Amino acid sequence: MASTAWRVELVVPAAAAEPVAMALEPLGEALSVFELAPGGDWRLVLHSEEEPDRGQLGAVLALAGLAAGVALPEPEVAREVEVDWMARLADSFPAIRVGRFHLHGSHLPPGPPGKISLLVDAATAFGSGEHQTTRGCLLALDRLGAHGRRRRPLDVGTGTGVLAFAAAKLWRVKVAATDLDVESVRVARANARRNGVAKLVRVEVADGLSPSGWVGRCRHDLVFANILANPLTRMARPIRRALAPGGVAILSGLLAKQERQVLAAYRRQGLRLSRRIAIEGWHTLVLRR
Repeated sequence: MASTAWRVELVVPAAAAEPVAMALEPLGEALSVFELAPGGDWRLVLHSEEEPDRGQLGAVLALAGLAAGVALPEPEVAREVEVDWMARLADSFPAIRVGRFHLHGSHLPPGPPGKISLLVDAATAFGSGEHQTTRGCLLALDRLGAHGRRRRPLDVGTGTGVLAFAAAKLWRVKVAATDLDVESVRVARANARRNGVAKLVRVEVADGLSPSGWVGRCRHDLVFANILANPLTRMARPIRRALAPGGVAILSGLLAKQERQVLAAYRRQGLRLSRRIAIEGWHTLVLRR
């Protein structure tokens, strides 16, 4: 349906992208987030049916900038006319196909027969499938699925839960998923219900792979960790401990220039590189214990 609308746009450093997205999302009907360059700035565009309250907008952005530790630029606020919201959503969040996986928002139909549909809308947790790191992990999972079955996957830093859902639907097995962010856990649990895998995917709040947490009580034959290079490096030993002999770790969230740092940490733990997937400057590493 078409209507008069408003557009709020600003470009922020990478460190501020997530807090700004979380601050803006409740203020409008649709939020688009675009990475301008690997490791560089992000453009955020909020679409609203009502004219934004400039005071409220300034306040939430000031708090988001404070949380990120950066000074944010003034947003550009402009009026738009005759906006077709369904077309806007379809353009901003088109379906994505990665191997046998078909990612789509609720504004689009499921994938064709033979594809594994993953329903994930843009929300206050990252991981709706657009980013190169998510695509790299799904491509690695698709290839792994062609060579056997994994029975105890773990998704560390699950975000929206998309990787956990993909593993659950691929093998129809129970998947453990964790995130240290309470909001991400809430979103992932809701997405699990929407994808029909609530009985298969268990999502809990956890700070990494704490041995005292429930995930520390068993070994996993597959561990996803799509986070950032420095946390990946620090978690090399806990991830190795969480892996069963012969287990596979799929690591992502690192730029090409950061691969040596991450890979060295895991090689010291006895893991070897099985496959590297490079997409637009971002690397996904598949390691075996």
